Amino acid sequence: MGTTLGELAVVRHGQSAANAAFAVAEAEGRLDSGVTGPDAAVVLTGPGRAQAAALGRWLAAQPPDRRPEAVACSPFLRAVQTWRLARTEAAAHGVALPDATLDDRLVDRRMGELELLTTAAVRARFPAEAARRAAAGEFGYRPPGGESFHDIAARVRAALDDLERDHPGRRVWIVAHDAVVLTLRHLLEPLTVEEVTAVMAAGPVLNASVTRFDGDGLLTYNAVDHLR
Repeated sequence: MGTTLGELAVVRHGQSAANAAFAVAEAEGRLDSGVTGPDAAVVLTGPGRAQAAALGRWLAAQPPDRRPEAVACSPFLRAVQTWRLARTEAAAHGVALPDATLDDRLVDRRMGELELLTTAAVRARFPAEAARRAAAGEFGYRPPGGESFHDIAARVRAALDDLERDHPGRRVWIVAHDAVVLTLRHLLEPLTVEEVTAVMAAGPVLNASVTRFDGDGLLTYNAVDHLR
């Protein structure tokens, strides 16, 4: 299926405070991750900022015909910070990267009442949700007040349609979240629900990774060579 853009690259934001805290909390079975405030306001960690800077250095080293011509970004702070730091680093190396257009349709999965809750906390406070999730499947499950992956696919498809209309044949980058990366694989390769579920089970979308598509579909997935 692919895209009518010259190329589409999607970057997951750098490591966030929630990524780091939840890794520890889940490993230890904690109820509380220590992360407070809305998901939209979660910031990058020090390593996440370093990943964003590495992305900018790598882009600055690319030939002009490999750099983005337009950028769309989730308005969540961790995504905004990722692109801002990448642009700053590229500018320090003499390369001007495009400013990003913020698009609410590129935000992370809205988890509603389960936002920023650990697995243990969900079990304790919403004991029926595990069974609902198992019955609906990962794509069909909609948390209380939140979104299913089908909901995400509808809004990401609308955002992509606008990008293809506004930037035909150009190199466009999206800076967003793992849910958006996986949804684009579903839309553009296209992968079935079962195939995306298998991709998710195989491992996470890595922080600051780059996934690229062209008119024929997927070019690269989850690439992090630029971080080394």
